[in-house]
Amino acid sequence: MIDVIKAEDGKNKTETESGRLTRAKNLLLDGLLRQNPVLVQFLGLCPMLAVSTTVVNGVGMGLSTAAALICSNVVIALLRAFIPRQVRIAAYVVVIAGFATIVDLLLRAYLPELSGSLGLFIPLIAVNCIIIARAEKFASKNTVFDALIDGLGMGMGFTAVLIILSSVREILGSGTWFGIQVFGEGYQPALMMILPPGGFLALGTLIATARYFMRKYGDRTVGKGE
Repeated sequence: MIDVIKAEDGKNKTETESGRLTRAKNLLLDGLLRQNPVLVQFLGLCPMLAVSTTVVNGVGMGLSTAAALICSNVVIALLRAFIPRQVRIAAYVVVIAGFATIVDLLLRAYLPELSGSLGLFIPLIAVNCIIIARAEKFASKNTVFDALIDGLGMGMGFTAVLIILSSVREILGSGTWFGIQVFGEGYQPALMMILPPGGFLALGTLIATARYFMRKYGDRTVGKGE
């Protein structure tokens, strides 16, 4: 009888771990593709367009936002039972602002050139709609582990789109990639690509292309809520 109970407990534990891994995989895929904060939810477009003129800026902004998102998701999930519903948004902003300040100070101390290039967009992570939306919609209603994976997936999705967009704009607009010359000396850069109109054009094309392929290959979750 004891052996049967142990066997059932082991089976339940295995099923629980399997279910957790499946959920983690789905959360990562949601952030990267199915519910990508930029391509599907259209969040974070202001910093996306403003800093995507070079890949270095794109990587820096993406990783900074991802770090603040992951940390704030974890803290908010830990405190969700203690935050009064009436002041929850203000509490989320305070938590997010704390991590945005940490990221800002670290960049100033160790990567001053990148910090100067990104300017006010690092402190403005405190009111980034992606982070606030994930805090309200997900972190405040789920476990710490799920909130961590959600933050990781959404952060990776935001960073990936930033890298792609900034690569296109830098290559076409400056003829370089990570500051390295890509084309020959005779190449005439399309300067419009590093200006606001080029940013809108590139981002719109990227969103349209991504949604076309997601719909074509059977992903019916595009544009739907969780």
